[in-house]
Amino acid sequence: MTGLADQAWFRDPALGRILELLNADGGADGGGEARVVGGAVRNSLMDLPVSDIDIATTLRPEAVMEKAAAAGIKAVPTGLQHGTVTLVIDGKPFEVTTLRTDVETDGRHAKVAFSTDWKADAERRDLTMNALYADANGEVVDLVGGLADIERRNIRFIGDAAKRIAEDHLRILRFFRFFAYYGSGRPDAEGLKACSAARAKLKTLSAERVWSELRKLLSAADPGRALLWMRQVAVLTEILPESERWGIDAIPSLVATEKALGWAPDPLLRLAAIVPPDAARLEALAARLKLANAEAAFLKAWAMAAPVNDDMSSAAFERLLYRNGADGITTRLKLALGVARGKAEGDFDEMARSARLTKLLDQAANWEKPQFPLNGGDVMSMGIPSGPRVGELLAGLENQWVEENFVSDRAALLARLQERVQ
Repeated sequence: MTGLADQAWFRDPALGRILELLNADGGADGGGEARVVGGAVRNSLMDLPVSDIDIATTLRPEAVMEKAAAAGIKAVPTGLQHGTVTLVIDGKPFEVTTLRTDVETDGRHAKVAFSTDWKADAERRDLTMNALYADANGEVVDLVGGLADIERRNIRFIGDAAKRIAEDHLRILRFFRFFAYYGSGRPDAEGLKACSAARAKLKTLSAERVWSELRKLLSAADPGRALLWMRQVAVLTEILPESERWGIDAIPSLVATEKALGWAPDPLLRLAAIVPPDAARLEALAARLKLANAEAAFLKAWAMAAPVNDDMSSAAFERLLYRNGADGITTRLKLALGVARGKAEGDFDEMARSARLTKLLDQAANWEKPQFPLNGGDVMSMGIPSGPRVGELLAGLENQWVEENFVSDRAALLARLQERVQ
């Protein structure tokens, strides 16, 4: 059997304490069993980092809370309706969920019944690699063929793919998200077919759930293959119609650029690469997917940013940054650099363009906006009453100051102001 007992996370005393507690006799429902389930087991088997550790148990949530209380462990009833209790030891949370079977599902919500049947619990989950357990000794328990799929990096629904999707339509996006992170080769044919057939059901999901999954997918080290298959089976168009004519061709070179230059994966930058820089359409996209204010502002800044001529002088670029801000322009430069680097092999002009874009990006990253030395009080101190004239004078002086590359100091600007008000 495959074992995880030597994994550092499995040897964590806090986890050991919880497993020992939940596997001991006693409590409201008598004896019970608890196993680690899901991502921690999957990632360990794939030599990937482990973060959250989830636990499944045959004990009902009331029994879990009773045992925790008796042992002096904080228990938070985070989802009693679905059998979930969060146990906290030294500030570290562990979600403990009672085995379940689905009594009723509608693709968005599920009514569940608690169970003690490990196989039934495994079969109600989405993907085979997510339904692996590790018992209290660290031995991996595979009831659905997940080990073989991990070995092949095959993302496969448990049992009938169409039925799994009918239980929760979000599983369409999870299928592609897990393919982006863990898959290899071509996606499972049955899974692709089922996702394509049910894609219209994505409209029944909340915008928050859809964007959350899409954002996670776009955060993968390389989401390119997943996006390609989503486009092939029309799932991408279903959730992101803005991408239909714009395409995803820029993703491979953008990802390569990120890796080469050490940029962290940025889901919003990747999103910008596959939708058009149309402010009105992006505003509608942000509203439809209920993006956070900062996310919507990112897209708006990019769409509204002034175009950048990559051979402009440093001084001209600084003036552009002052008048437009750095955020949207930086996004434009990164996307342009991704395209240029994608074309650069053997093309001297694109290599030279890449170098110029990189220089401008560096300048934008280190740019600090100069502070215009004058304000309205300076104008009114020279006898100009409050009103439009104050703003007009300031704007004229500021524009001249910018065109001269910010060299005039406060004294020089006050002298010019004096000349203009006489």
